[in-house]
Amino acid sequence: MAATQVLRSEWTKIRSVSSTVWTLGLAVVVSIGLGILISWLASNDFDNLGAKDRMGFDATAISFAGMGLGQLAMIVFGVLVVANEYSTGMIRTSLSAVPQRGTFLFCKIAVATLLALVVGLITAFIAFFAGQSVMGEHKASIGDAGVLRAVIGAGLYMTLIAVFSMGVAAMLRSPMLSLGILMPFFFLISNILGNVSATEKIGQFLPDQAGLKIMEVVSPVDDDTPYGPWGGFGIMALWVVAALIGGYVLLKKRDA
Repeated sequence: MAATQVLRSEWTKIRSVSSTVWTLGLAVVVSIGLGILISWLASNDFDNLGAKDRMGFDATAISFAGMGLGQLAMIVFGVLVVANEYSTGMIRTSLSAVPQRGTFLFCKIAVATLLALVVGLITAFIAFFAGQSVMGEHKASIGDAGVLRAVIGAGLYMTLIAVFSMGVAAMLRSPMLSLGILMPFFFLISNILGNVSATEKIGQFLPDQAGLKIMEVVSPVDDDTPYGPWGGFGIMALWVVAALIGGYVLLKKRDA
């Protein structure tokens, strides 16, 4: 089967499964809604901040605060796109129709990545403008230094979270197992490692901790991270590439 036919087939699969569509919608709603609320609360609390906190006040990053929860939906989306066929048994039919496993996996991930990118960028821009609209005199402008990079970076971050989840799901082949590993990793283990002094240096190089750097315009006063926004994004991208390679290698070696 030609690659264009496989791409069309994968697009049909994604849009015909309601759960994948709903998870993307949930990512948008949660990221924007929570971002507006936190932006409003942060603006109202600005006068109560100490001098150090005011120096590190990042209006742009605050408008993306909802993405911390919105990425949960992007993780679910990435896992479902790849692992659903294993749970339903449809993977055998798919690999019979497309015996070139590399083409099959590439097309599946390419379609899902493009969709995640569009959703991520739309979410990032809306979250930014909506968040700044409630921040009054403390708001940032899209033309300020580093702001446009942070907004685009926020969309790219959400995309890479989904793609990383696709790679993990391709390796594990089970929606429940994939989510059972990814959820604690991003929402528990990563936070613990990144906030405990003994493991902080390790936490800085985990995919989400490194990737979040791309959304910063104002660095925290006591920040000692050994890389900048694009350096952190590069570290996250390496994690994603490693996950995709692992998924491809195991797909080639294993039976359906």
